[in-house]
Order: sequence, then C-alpha cells, then structure tokens
Amino acid sequence: MDILTKIINYKKDEVSERKSLYPIKLLEKSTYFNTQPVSLRKYLLKTDKSGIIAEFKTKSPSKGDINPFANVADVSLKYMQAGASALSILTDRNFFGGRLEHLTTARKYNYCPILQKDFVLDEYQVIEAKSYGADAILLIAAALSKTKIRALAQLAKSLQMEVLFEIHNEQEINKVNEFIDLVGVNNRNLKTFDVNIRQSIRLSEFIPDDFLKISESGIKTTKDIIELKKYGFKGFLMGESFMSTRNPGKACKMFIQQLYQSGKNTKNEYSHEVKSLRTE
Repeated sequence: MDILTKIINYKKDEVSERKSLYPIKLLEKSTYFNTQPVSLRKYLLKTDKSGIIAEFKTKSPSKGDINPFANVADVSLKYMQAGASALSILTDRNFFGGRLEHLTTARKYNYCPILQKDFVLDEYQVIEAKSYGADAILLIAAALSKTKIRALAQLAKSLQMEVLFEIHNEQEINKVNEFIDLVGVNNRNLKTFDVNIRQSIRLSEFIPDDFLKISESGIKTTKDIIELKKYGFKGFLMGESFMSTRNPGKACKMFIQQLYQSGKNTKNEYSHEVKSLRTE
C-alpha cells in the first residue's frame, strides 16, 4: 500500500469520528465561520510581497519528526513579519503532526491568508476548515474524483473561500473546474514522496492561464524560484527548508532577503547561511 492510499484510508475513519463529535451546527457557531476570508490569490499577486507560502509542519511520513516542538504562534507570526505572502498550516495529526487548533492560533496572530493543508475528502472538512479560521483549502487531484472535486470546490466558493487544486501529472488537469482559483504542482510524488522541482516546470504548460500557478515542495534556493518564475509560477510553497532549522522564522527572513537581492547579486548565499540554523 502506497503512502497516499494509507493516508486516505485513515482520514476517512478520522473524519467519520469527528462528524459524530463535532456536528456541523456546532462548527457553524464558530467566530470564524461568518468572517470574511482573506484572498490568497490577491496576496500572491501583491508586488510588495515575496510569493512565498510559508508552511508550518512538525513532521512528515518521509522524514519523521522535523521540528516537533515548534510553536505555531511564534513561527507563523515571524513568517509574516519576514515577508511571506501567506501561511500554510498542516492540520493532519497522524501523519504530519498537525492540529486543527493550529489554524485558529495562526489566525489569531496573523492577518495574511491562511491555507489549510490537509487531505480533504468530505464536505464536512470544508466547513470545518472555515470554522477554524482557514481562508483557502487544498484539494488533491490524486485523492478525489472529478465529481467530488467540483462539489467540494463549489462548497468552498459558497463560503467565500479559495481553492488550491493540486496536480501531479498532466492528466489530472482535466479535473479542474470553474470554482478553483489556483493550481499547484506538487513536486513530491505522493506515492514515493521523492521530490523534484522539474515536475513544476514540466507541467506548467498544461495549466490554463486562468489559474494562478503554485509550485509546491522541494524548493531549496532562490535560484529555484527565479527559474520557476520563468514558467509563470506566482506562488511558492515552502515548509521543510524553514521548519528543519532551529528558527524557521529567521530562515524564512534570510531566504526572502536573498530573493529580493537576487536581481543585484547572482550568488546564492542562503543555503550557506542557513546551515547555522539547522536543528540537526
């Protein structure tokens, strides 16, 4: 059984249990359920921002613990202060060490858009994401049918949330619909968890210009971003590059500063400077 199938099977049981514990009527009473979401698309297009979607995650199925004692309030606030365009918050508990409460905490301390990163399979999860403070949700093409993607995206749109639709090959772009705002290419193979940013470059030509292009995972250097921009990418989701250091916020700040300087200085000093922040 590959990793994605294992996650989906576990997630189905987990969602079923949450439905019984926290009914939709209870979720709809949340402070955030009736709050106007912040547009991820608009923030990624801001010229005074970096295009970085800085991610908070403490572990992964492939790496194990990354930064298990990181504080979501501290890290998310420093990400925003560093110049990140948006935040991505992992909420899957079993495989990624996340918590739904991390969304609410990040929302409390930040005004920028927040993407909930999880394996959304059911309409219940869309309502849940809104009630905990998310502005956008992730829908993974490999995990959902075309019909289900449309239903989930339409529900998110009715709640004024935005949708990042994630693909891994050219065939999956056929599942896109008019309720989707952004299309992301995950450079990580969800079956093996191997990573290669050439995946984004290869698939860029298959993404219609109507959708904002996002490159996800495996981005290590500012040169990676400069190269991806040539192929029309406007957003760059980065997690492990920052979270695998003792100070993710500082690592993010160093990276964005280097990105701004890249037009003046072709040397990439970030990868050398960040070694002093590594947790290992």
